[in-house]
Amino acid sequence: MPTRANSIDKLLSNIGPKWHTDIRYYSEIIKEAYAPLIAASPKQDITVTRDIAYGQHARQVLDVFSKTGDDLNAKPVIVFVHGGAFVRGDKCLPNGMYDNVLYWFAKQGFVGINLEYRLAPEVAFPGAVDDLAMGIEWAANNIAAHGGDPTRIALVGHSAGGTHVASYVFDPLLGHLGQHAKAAVLMCARLRADQSPENPNTPSVKAYFGDDIAAYETKAPMAYAACSSMPVFIINAEFENPLLDVYGLEFAHRLGQARRRSPRYLSARRHNHMSILAHFNTDEETVGPEIVDFLDQTFSVSPKR
Repeated sequence: MPTRANSIDKLLSNIGPKWHTDIRYYSEIIKEAYAPLIAASPKQDITVTRDIAYGQHARQVLDVFSKTGDDLNAKPVIVFVHGGAFVRGDKCLPNGMYDNVLYWFAKQGFVGINLEYRLAPEVAFPGAVDDLAMGIEWAANNIAAHGGDPTRIALVGHSAGGTHVASYVFDPLLGHLGQHAKAAVLMCARLRADQSPENPNTPSVKAYFGDDIAAYETKAPMAYAACSSMPVFIINAEFENPLLDVYGLEFAHRLGQARRRSPRYLSARRHNHMSILAHFNTDEETVGPEIVDFLDQTFSVSPKR
């Protein structure tokens, strides 16, 4: 009888390059396929503190994940920023997705923060980045009480969340330049805003970045790759939402030109834009160990701010 892992492998192979033809449809299929694996994963050794307010808005809340009964040594911190094409998404989906990412990192010895933020059209650029800045400020001031080390904070953003992380780290006009963070992981991030006919999320991009398409170049992170020396790991799925992999490679190239050495880059084979997150805290470990290795190296050599 085929195992669940084998059925997932077959599903990913069958969807493969068809992903970009209907990302909403295939995204739901991936969520349904991984939901039983996420639900069955052990969680009893992780303490989760829910809905801590870092601001006044109902969406300015975060969850903290830490290993129950762990030793007193302060742990490095992961701040995870979910996606949703700028207009949707929550820190925890009904099928347990996004939580699974933080459960996995907590098991690896990190303290995890799952951050929720305001969405378009309620807020336009840079409202979500402002929220991220507030959440990171909360972490710097409060995460020690949860066992985290405020001097070792890493940001991990997926999709639109990766856009917000990149803006927080790189955009000098916003004034943050990665304050309190030591490293950033950009997973399937939209690093260039566009209204391309290839982009199935153009209405969502416009809802966040505005009607003035000519201003997108000064709002999206792509223009500012030379503005920060923070260690960055860029990750794309092999089967990606249209152009996100192209933009990821372009951003990596710009970082390489500015720094005179290439940044770390991964194309996650077989995975698509959704499965790259859904597989965390299941029997499959593809992307997580790569991130942990990157952060281990970064935290061991990163200078103090």
